[in-house]
Parts: sequence; C-alpha cells; structure tokens
Amino acid sequence: MQYISEQQIASNNIKLNYDSFGDPAHPAIILIMGLATQMIFWDSDICRQLAQQGFWVLRFDNRDIGKSTHMTQLNPPSGLAFLLNILTGKKLQSAYQLSDMAADTLGLMDALNIPRAHIVGASMGGMIAQILAIQAPQRVISLTSIMSTTGNRALPRAKNSTLLKLLTTPAKNAEDYVKRGLNIWRILHADHFPFDAKKISELLQLSWQRGVNGQGISRQLAAILASPDRTIDLAKLKIPSLVIHGSLDPLLPLDCGIATAKAIPQAKFLSYQGMGHTIPVEIQQDVVMQIINLAKSCE
Repeated sequence: MQYISEQQIASNNIKLNYDSFGDPAHPAIILIMGLATQMIFWDSDICRQLAQQGFWVLRFDNRDIGKSTHMTQLNPPSGLAFLLNILTGKKLQSAYQLSDMAADTLGLMDALNIPRAHIVGASMGGMIAQILAIQAPQRVISLTSIMSTTGNRALPRAKNSTLLKLLTTPAKNAEDYVKRGLNIWRILHADHFPFDAKKISELLQLSWQRGVNGQGISRQLAAILASPDRTIDLAKLKIPSLVIHGSLDPLLPLDCGIATAKAIPQAKFLSYQGMGHTIPVEIQQDVVMQIINLAKSCE
C-alpha cells in the first residue's frame, strides 16, 4: 500500500502537517481530529483499512497542534474568561473560530488538488467537518460526525466533576505529560472496553516529541466555545451523513450525538453501547465499515 510520509503544505496562510495512505488517484477521505489531539490518534490501522477499500486517506494536525503552525502570535483567553463563559455563557473572545479551522481543511484540499472528499471528524473534528459541509457543500461527498455535537449550549454537557478531572496544568517534561495524558484518556475511554495503556502511552510519548503547545490547546478550546450553534444550518444539508456516538461518552453525552443526527436531514445514527469518547479497538472495524458503506453509497 502506498504511504506518503509526513510533510507540510501551505493552507489558508498557515502550514498543515499531513500524511496519507493509499492511491492519490482514488476518492479522498479526510480525517479531522479533535481538541488537543494530534493526527497520530487516528489509528494507522483505521487509515490502512479505509485505504484498502479503494480510498486515498489523509490525516493532518490541526492548527495549534503537533507539527502544524502554532498560532503563537495570538493570545488565548484567560482562565477567568473561560470560567465565565462556561458558567454564565458570557461571550468569549477567541483568536479564531472553528470556521477558520474548516477553512484550513478546505485549503489542504485545494493545495492537494482534491475537488471533493469524504469528510470524517471526531469530537472537535466533527464540529469542523460539519462547518465544512455547511460552508462548502459542493466539496463534501459525505459527512461522518463521530462523538461530536451541534454547538447548541442547551444540550447536556460533561459533569463538573469530569471537567475538573480533565483540567491540568501544563506538563514540564515527557514523563509528566504521559502520566497526565493517561489519566485523561482513561476517563474519556469510559469503563466498558479494556483500556490499552501501553498503546496510549506510546502515542503520548510521540505527541510530546512532535510538539506540545498548551496555549494552542486553549486557543482551540476557545474556538469551540466561541463558535455559534450549527443546528439551523445543519438542517439545510443535502449531503449523505453518518453520526456515530458512544452510549457512555463522558465529555459529550449521547444526547449530543442524537441532536446532531436529528439536525441533519436523513442522517444515519449509530450508537455503540459502552463506547466513551474514543474509538475502542473492539468496534474499530465496524466503524470503518460504516464509513466505507456510506462513502460507497455515494458512488
């Protein structure tokens, strides 16, 4: 199988770091990752399985993460500003919004001469994928939104006790980063499926080596919180869509996925019992086949 190793490409006035699996002559599937999470958390096995079904599969680091451009010239909001937004809904001033990150993805497509693609996003990546479908529907063949939401602040959110566990101060070294990261990923994974600590530790160690940027994560979070509700715009989509969510998601509860599927006309909704805010290896192959089935139904 053809593999194009990591490289950077100009997109939307920044540089995005990406790699790809499969033949560039095949229809493209673009994978968009979530908050604070580098592209390597799109499991290579998922990428290979998709490519083996006749697709060119691309994954990339969003802005402010990994090897893509870190927006260091832009200051993130203060901790107090985040707190007031979450508790009272006070407007948050963000360095950029999710629409800018959708434009990054579109710029990647332009730079690689991809006229249309199947777009797959997880968590924040699902939000970005939704916006891309809203803003440039002619460029999106199909949309898959995984463990994501519509941006409606009235929907259920993570428990305060869970949020407090996820909040950590920036790590000072790789060992500390891996230790804290493992605790966070255990919470996100939920308790139903076995947690592969060795695999996650290796991904976290690699993430540290590739580049960790605490302020960048704050800017990404601000983009989520400052971006508007997408429900009305999602209702206008005419794109074949799949919404996947876990029954035990501790970060974006199941109702968020249900609301997303209800918002998109004729979207297929798939809930996995026991899935948290990760894609466990036990359901990975089925998730891949669901994405493939949607993509091939558009041929």
